[in-house]
Amino acid sequence: MELVCPQCGTVNRVPPQRLHDRPKCGRCGAEVLPAQPVELTAANFDKFIARNELPVLVDFWAPWCGPCKMFAPVFQQMAAQYVGRVRFAKVNTEAQPELAARHGIRSIPTLALFRGGREVDRVSGALPPQQLAAWLARH
Repeated sequence: MELVCPQCGTVNRVPPQRLHDRPKCGRCGAEVLPAQPVELTAANFDKFIARNELPVLVDFWAPWCGPCKMFAPVFQQMAAQYVGRVRFAKVNTEAQPELAARHGIRSIPTLALFRGGREVDRVSGALPPQQLAAWLARH
């Protein structure tokens, strides 16, 4: 299974049975599947979305957004629970307006789920953990 290192962007091959063994990047030694969301920018977004064989859930947010701040701990908690099943990533729409525009983000927080480099679904608003888990289970 191919997974992109969140630190250096190297694509690593990890056998599926080793996903829960905290695999390290062959190039920089960083943990390939950290238990926290990965910050994405215009520089690393496309490669991270396209080259990860696991689904990638992206939280489009902004630092001034109250619901985004309230949702951040939930997203962090879910990232830790879904290690090896879903990659969690965040895009600060204020710092990365071109990504927000390209993906048609009109309200925040917006969650977009990607598989194989393509968006398969999205939901807007801060979801409680149970609702987010149910939404992920449908995909």
